[in-house]
Amino acid sequence: MDVSLDAVTELSSAPAPEAAPFLPPEAPLAMKPQNLQQQPDRHGRSFDPLPTTPSFLWARRLFVFGGAMLLTGYGIYRINQVFNSLGVSALGVVILILFAILAFWIALSFMSCLGGFVSLIRRGGLGLGIHRTGPLPELKNRTAVLMPTYNEDPARVLAGLRAIHDSILATGQIDAFDFFILSDTTNPDVWVQEERAFLEFRKATNGEKRVFYRRRHKNTDRKAGNLGDWVTRFGASYQQMLTLDADSVMDGSLIVRITAAMEQHDGVGLIQTLPVIVGGRTLFARMQQFAGRVYGPLIAHGIAWWHGSEGNYWGHNAVIRTQAFAEQAGLPHLKGRPPFGGHILSHDFVEAALMRRGGWAIHMVPGLFGSYEESPPSLTDVAIRDRRWCQGNLQHSKILGTKGMHWVSRVHMLTGIGSYIMSPLWLLFLLFGILISLQSHFYHPEYFGSKPTLYPHWPRVDPVQAKLVFIGTMGILLAPKALAFIAMMFDRGALKGSGGVFRLAVSIVLETLIGGLIAPIAMLIQTSGVISILLGRDSGWNAQNRDDGRVSLKDVAHGYWIYTVFGLLLAVAAWSVSQALFLWMTPVLLGLVLAIPLAALTASRDVGLGLRRAGLLLIEEETAPPPILQLAAANDAARERAAHAPDAPPEEAFAALRQNAALLNAHEGALPPPRSPGSPIDAHLLVGLLKLREAPSLQIALERLSRQEKAAVLGSAEGLELMEKLAA
Repeated sequence: MDVSLDAVTELSSAPAPEAAPFLPPEAPLAMKPQNLQQQPDRHGRSFDPLPTTPSFLWARRLFVFGGAMLLTGYGIYRINQVFNSLGVSALGVVILILFAILAFWIALSFMSCLGGFVSLIRRGGLGLGIHRTGPLPELKNRTAVLMPTYNEDPARVLAGLRAIHDSILATGQIDAFDFFILSDTTNPDVWVQEERAFLEFRKATNGEKRVFYRRRHKNTDRKAGNLGDWVTRFGASYQQMLTLDADSVMDGSLIVRITAAMEQHDGVGLIQTLPVIVGGRTLFARMQQFAGRVYGPLIAHGIAWWHGSEGNYWGHNAVIRTQAFAEQAGLPHLKGRPPFGGHILSHDFVEAALMRRGGWAIHMVPGLFGSYEESPPSLTDVAIRDRRWCQGNLQHSKILGTKGMHWVSRVHMLTGIGSYIMSPLWLLFLLFGILISLQSHFYHPEYFGSKPTLYPHWPRVDPVQAKLVFIGTMGILLAPKALAFIAMMFDRGALKGSGGVFRLAVSIVLETLIGGLIAPIAMLIQTSGVISILLGRDSGWNAQNRDDGRVSLKDVAHGYWIYTVFGLLLAVAAWSVSQALFLWMTPVLLGLVLAIPLAALTASRDVGLGLRRAGLLLIEEETAPPPILQLAAANDAARERAAHAPDAPPEEAFAALRQNAALLNAHEGALPPPRSPGSPIDAHLLVGLLKLREAPSLQIALERLSRQEKAAVLGSAEGLELMEKLAA
């Protein structure tokens, strides 16, 4: 194919079609990347303490960290008694160091949950003048509701956004909100479906002046870049922005309350809600849903209790002050190549840390319900998402040294790093435990040393001490579940929605047992992720699976046979040392050996629904759905009916545009500006246009075009003209 540069300039410099009202007038707001090696410009704001910092916050932090240190010290003392017959040895030192790190990790979580238990019982978790009930405050400023999407099912995404819109409409304050669908979609068919769904949504809600759609033709820096692009183009028109995820649903009254709190406290930069997982159908998703609803409030109340005005950001279902975000949260590119260099993957932790560094308060309000999201349907889907999260959190190791960052923000990042590093540390602890047992098995003690003694020196590897350490560790690990169960006794609605005391207790036991079997598999999955990142492998960025994808047993076996083999090898090693060690390791060994059936069982929708019919793993939001979830369910049902209707519009982009003249006109009106002479040349557009010219029919053209070429010609006026001329 021989194409001259003049031809490219000619075809891509044609006059752009008249712009369609997909977007409001631009209101630029500067957002520069932050310099992590310099102190930030706080624009006169104080750094510490902030006006919204709770009283005696230092005492809460002392309780959490001091208690964790005391528990860790006691645990080290006890574990040292288990191994003291070996004296000081390399293996003994390694096992003590590993135990100290792991013990502090679980002790810190335990102490945080104790604080959360107190907050739950006292019905805390609010602050900032927010009330659970009562009249809604009146909003004075405008807020943008931002729905980023990346190759998601557009109808499904807009079903949730429609529910949010209608819920806000019911509060009587819809005029304070504009809605933006911010697309980073690369799939050309999904792109056109998004435009069609947007036009339908705008028409159904009479939202010509408050519902907007923007697709970036180059998704630089992914989600962080998507939001940053909106801020720099439209941010000056809005005091707040409400960030969502593609599966987010939020109650209108909750949105009004947290937005009003932002308006009433000038120094607050971000208010994060607690998203509750809903909509689970497979066993795995229902377990995630149940755990999030029962244990999640305890954990969230705990961290909010001692985080105070130095909270964290989870990337969605939060209201953010646009000025604070633009002023402080511009993300730089890290030096080096991925996975540790380049753009920042887990941007949310960093954005919160930078805003707090700039003197803005970051708060969490777990005491308000009405914020929801979905869970991946299987262990495999979680592993895919977790690999990206793992890379993003480990990448934070290059941000820990940021100048001017609050120490609690550093703790957030260390916690994120630790959530993945702990898996290989647990594996090392397990393997070194086997080595020490093996050493003890072949070790021949000297009952009388070189110095004369009245009594022999008996070995003191005391199995009773080992049992006490094990029982204590398991007690601290399982205590949050017990505390969550007790807290549920004080919430009549949640208790009834979970099936009552007996079914709730059985569900907790069931979730604990299955979760315990899955834990060693997850440990190895995360360990392999950490190792691959350390070896320099980038995770990439894929759209999340939100459907109940049925996977054959053959595919499951292909993905999980390695864990079964590892479990069998570990079992042989433990048995060769002693039967007692084998029995102690049975829970770990059983989960690994049964990896294939466990992965298949937990991904089963039939098993999940069967447990629901039996009244197990229930949550209040499914037995007594709140109005916002009823709206979302009705919209999703309508989407399903429309998708299977005989007259459903085609999903293929060219066919959809040729069939719908209004959609074609709107699509043409939203095309990017034409290429100017001297700007970079799009090779995909060049090749795609030539293929369209040479194709005798649309069908042949579709067979010849790659996805990138198809997207390029769909973004070109010349490409659309050629497409319209092709025979069907």
